[in-house]
Amino acid sequence: MTSTILPGATVFQGGCLCGAVRYRVTGLPTKVNICHCGQCQRQTGAPFAAFAAYPLDRFDLLSGQPAGYRASDLAVREFCAACGSTLFWRADDGVVLDIFLGGFDNPAAFPPPDYALWTRHRLPWLPPLPGVHHYPETRLSQK
Repeated sequence: MTSTILPGATVFQGGCLCGAVRYRVTGLPTKVNICHCGQCQRQTGAPFAAFAAYPLDRFDLLSGQPAGYRASDLAVREFCAACGSTLFWRADDGVVLDIFLGGFDNPAAFPPPDYALWTRHRLPWLPPLPGVHHYPETRLSQK
């Protein structure tokens, strides 16, 4: 799928460590969030993962083909088969793509996170981010 880029639209690009996979998105994300779940910790090797979410019609895969791994019955986690860089969390509903924030060429250009998920798994030495809503599990589990 190739999106249409309007003149003057904000465009962000990113990719994996080795450069085999490159992508771009247009506009600002629908949300930016942090996840402290055990799967994100294991996939990234970090205390948490940060994501920018985009509708698929604002995402273009420019080069390469991500590999995928199904760690749950909700989504496929995608990564570069050559260098192992984490890339995407692709929900089975297929309408939004969560892109690992660190894969963007300029992650500092994104707004701060809207919320943090699975904070019951947050490492005890990591303080909560101020001004960010924290959910012990998913946002749905709070309703």
